[in-house]
Amino acid sequence: MHLLNRNKWLIWLGISPSLIVYTLFCMIPIGISFYYSFQNWDGFSDPSFIGLDNFAALMKDQVFWSSLKNNMFVLLASVLGQIPIALLFALLLNSKLRGAKFFRTVGFLPVAISTVIISLTWNMIYNTQYGLINTLLKAVGLDHLAHNWLGDPKWAMLAVCLTIIWQYVGLYLVIFLAALQNVPAETLEAAEIDGATGFVKTVKIIIPMIWGTILVSVILCISGSLKTFDLIYVMTNGGPAHTTDVMAIYMFNKTFSSFQYGYGSAISVAIFVVSLLLISVASRLLKAKED
Repeated sequence: MHLLNRNKWLIWLGISPSLIVYTLFCMIPIGISFYYSFQNWDGFSDPSFIGLDNFAALMKDQVFWSSLKNNMFVLLASVLGQIPIALLFALLLNSKLRGAKFFRTVGFLPVAISTVIISLTWNMIYNTQYGLINTLLKAVGLDHLAHNWLGDPKWAMLAVCLTIIWQYVGLYLVIFLAALQNVPAETLEAAEIDGATGFVKTVKIIIPMIWGTILVSVILCISGSLKTFDLIYVMTNGGPAHTTDVMAIYMFNKTFSSFQYGYGSAISVAIFVVSLLLISVASRLLKAKED
């Protein structure tokens, strides 16, 4: 502690570049959004203060509530899809599986690829006429199962969520692998001597020891799901009939297409508040389970 106090100015010097960038590009824009959420502004004329009118209109906006519901669907699909799949693959790759480095690289590859490239690729996979999925279904005689996956309101959201899960599983795979490699080998050997099987050892020892990492991954997953924008924007632009519209896309369209900058700022504030609430609830629930 004495060493930290003595070198406190060096610590501040080291973190100051990141802190400045974060303040300029994150904190200040959030503050500006809060300010404009109380204004009526089209981006050109002088803004006029209207109090809570934007938020009152937001509460009555059915499209906003639909986009919030879609965001919750993406969030649940991401948390229940990405986290368990990534943890399962991490456990398999951590068990000295042959070719583990190759599978780890392949698993992380979608995270490193541009989201626009991924969106365009999956658009071709889902294509009604020459897409891979419908072509395979027709090849095995299941023509009746072929769909317009991104154009059918019943399937569009599910199709988008499958793409999101596929893209980000690799991120949590790497995080879990790093956590698993820090589990003490002596603890696992002691469990094996006591007769613990692979399943019991995983459930009773390994998962509790990496629970903190799982908690952080869930929070990252919730945060990322509520900010999702580019993949859905390229794949469907919120269609058909707003069935894949999420809050970020709705905010973008209201702000930059309809030039309702004040209303768009109110939507961004709503995204911020919903994110804080969900992350806070998830943190409390998972920490309570840890205790």
